[in-house]
Amino acid sequence: MNKNSRRDILFRYLLISAGIIVFAIMIGLQLFSTTVVHAEQWNMKADSVLSKIEIVMPRRGDILAADGSVLATNLRYYTVRMDYRCEKFMEEEFLNSIDALADSMARYFPSKKAGEWKSYLSEPMKLPKEKRPRAKRVVPNISYSEYQKLRTFPFFSIKNPNRNGITVEQRMKRSTPYGDMARRSIGGVGEQPNREIRGISGLEMALDSFLFGQPGQAKKIALTHHIGNWVVEAPVDGFSIKTTIDIKLQDIVENELNSVLETVDAEWGVAVLMEVATGDIKAISNLEKSKTTGQYIEGMNRAVLGFEPGSVVKPISMLLALEDGLVSNLNQSIPIGNSYAYAGGRAITDSHYNASLTVKGVIEESSNIGMTRIITNSAGPYHNNPAHFHERLAEIGFLEPMHTGIAGERVPNIPATKSRISLSRMCYGYATEIPPLYTLSIYNAIANGGRYVRPRLVKELIGEDFDSVLPVTYIRDRICSEKNAEKLREMLTAVVWGDRGTARAWVRDENVAIAGKTGTCYMIENGHYNTSKKRLAFCGFFPAEDPQYSCIVLTCHPKQQWVGAASTSGQVMKNIARKMFSRGMLGNSSDYREIAEEGTQPVFYATSKESSRRHLTKGLEIASAKEIASGVQAKTVEGTVPPVVGLGLREAVVKIEEAGFNVSFTGNGYVRSQSPGAGFKLKEGQSVKLSLTEF
Repeated sequence: MNKNSRRDILFRYLLISAGIIVFAIMIGLQLFSTTVVHAEQWNMKADSVLSKIEIVMPRRGDILAADGSVLATNLRYYTVRMDYRCEKFMEEEFLNSIDALADSMARYFPSKKAGEWKSYLSEPMKLPKEKRPRAKRVVPNISYSEYQKLRTFPFFSIKNPNRNGITVEQRMKRSTPYGDMARRSIGGVGEQPNREIRGISGLEMALDSFLFGQPGQAKKIALTHHIGNWVVEAPVDGFSIKTTIDIKLQDIVENELNSVLETVDAEWGVAVLMEVATGDIKAISNLEKSKTTGQYIEGMNRAVLGFEPGSVVKPISMLLALEDGLVSNLNQSIPIGNSYAYAGGRAITDSHYNASLTVKGVIEESSNIGMTRIITNSAGPYHNNPAHFHERLAEIGFLEPMHTGIAGERVPNIPATKSRISLSRMCYGYATEIPPLYTLSIYNAIANGGRYVRPRLVKELIGEDFDSVLPVTYIRDRICSEKNAEKLREMLTAVVWGDRGTARAWVRDENVAIAGKTGTCYMIENGHYNTSKKRLAFCGFFPAEDPQYSCIVLTCHPKQQWVGAASTSGQVMKNIARKMFSRGMLGNSSDYREIAEEGTQPVFYATSKESSRRHLTKGLEIASAKEIASGVQAKTVEGTVPPVVGLGLREAVVKIEEAGFNVSFTGNGYVRSQSPGAGFKLKEGQSVKLSLTEF
């Protein structure tokens, strides 16, 4: 090595050493500045970070059906993205796998066809690497099982995310496994500005304080390699709420309400089914016609909103009349005539002429004149003191909040009027606003022997190491005597079974005796009654001889087929009772062969006035909506069991019942197996058992 080379090497070492020394000095100066000169500032900054308290959100409780089936719960959903610029992205492997990957995506995520998936996923590869997306969305909001399936696809099955670019975003989402079933009653949730998930409608809002739970707290602590969270106060998860909803009954009520609404082309409809002894709301459905699709969807919860009730209020007025001694004998004669002008008001009329009616006949034939004459009798307490009518309703608890657990619940709007004219209208269903659920509660009390049970939608609170069953409660222990309740049941039975009952042509059923009352009311628009638009109601209970369930149905503005209260709302209630009877839900045997007349079969659903009066033998050719094995539509031979494997419960039940068979099932979700199998011959009225995938 010559002298010049050695000098060059030494000079380089000197430069490097000088650089290291300068760098070390800078580090030392910065260290001194941080630990001595600006120590107080850095300590304050560290304290501010370490003293920061973060809120730890609790898990929101589930909403359950009466049998424990999940109506609303929290599920984790995944959004899958691809980073086309990750460090070791396997471009060649991706391009070789793209066809198989696109086929797999099209099969399990059919929003795109295989060719569309191939184009969508491979398009970024046409760009220079530095311009390719870092987080291209592949699929949004998929379940964990779907995510696990996706990770088995070609290329996506590579475990190292730095080689296939797969990234995943997770978020909790409120899920309703039964879709729109009772959606308005269950309600929804929304994220607040403080990140809390709170109920915004229905049970979710009404019981939010129970469902939400108690937030916890966490603070920052210095760990070996980073600053992490340390939970100071653990969050308390919300209670799960077990409701009174019966999934099977909810499905029946929704289907029957939807069927009649479609037939008559109504604007909206509401139906509530309640258990007489407990006040448990077993099913509640609010359907309205979509302005975009024309289909009926879950709409505003009108069961707790006030409407003029029409003639369904007459039994409530009659209850007061019986209790106050205005009438006692059901055969007592009441003068009717063409019209009745009370206190100088506009003449009150009936839809048909009667010279006179019995007390029982006033309800049976729905006489406005008769009801007014009874309530406004000069010898009674209301003639000289019309406000006493309001006072008596308050005494029996009819004007009190029910606290059912349904958000938006309103109390009846019945004026404490001093006007005799107003009283004469109120007693037969006008000049008041009464929520359907309140009307139903009085009918339920009549069916319950006079005991005024409180309607409820919640029966149990379930938490960690806590389970509280809420007792049945009463608005009033009794609002009428058992004897008067029996008289009222006799009157309501005559509405359906009497020779001149307003519901005799539509609501009679040979298998289930229904008692109830029709109600028709014109709708108010721009401050005036629109006589071309009607709101039709039917309220009652069944079986009439031993009431187990009470029910109210409202149908708004039917435009075709039938336009009467009995033929619309009454028909819904009858079909509900029939379906329950056919499934053995009324304490009866579901085998019709034991009771049917020889050579006849019972009606499972009536679609016309004629067919509602007689038995039919139905043989239907049904196309299956989905054939799991081949995807080809299959036809069911008359008298054989239709194929329903793979269908949702509601769709499967409809198909089997349309074929004339009864249904029993276990589990939730989709039909996994059926017994007997598709094509098996059965007699009409026999049962098909379904096994469903568990949720």
